[in-house]
Amino acid sequence: MKPFIVISAALMAGVAASAANAAGPIDQAFVAKVSQGGMFEVMASKLAVDKAVAQDVKDFATSEVHDHTLVGDKLKAISAQQGIAIDPAPNAEFKAKLDHLSGLSGAQFDAAYMTQMAAIHAKDGAAFAKEAQTGEAPAYRAFAAETHKIVQRHIGAINGAAPPAK
Repeated sequence: MKPFIVISAALMAGVAASAANAAGPIDQAFVAKVSQGGMFEVMASKLAVDKAVAQDVKDFATSEVHDHTLVGDKLKAISAQQGIAIDPAPNAEFKAKLDHLSGLSGAQFDAAYMTQMAAIHAKDGAAFAKEAQTGEAPAYRAFAAETHKIVQRHIGAINGAAPPAK
């Protein structure tokens, strides 16, 4: 009987350790939110690389595509390990924002794009900061803390961009 008890205790300790590292509902909500935001940032920024007229907007957009593609790939890898599915397509809200941006050109596009980037970075920055503190899985907490620094750098770039021509 004693070997059974030892094995059972070892199994329970392993299950408890796995549960302590497992993603929960807070992490799932975080992934759903920031994966959509990141996807929007990449898609909108690809538009901006082609459509923007101001060079600092084009430069910012290039940086966005690069950084958020890497961040998105890392989020996908962590989520695959955690068993959390990521929707591969933008939701209706972000699709409508992309459609709106697609219909603009010139300085109107630049202004709308930068306004959208400021708004999404503010929302996602808050989400990353919160997840870094309250996330359930250590992998998501670490990812959020690291990515929050990138978002803060992007916010600085947004604030430093030249105002659009009128």
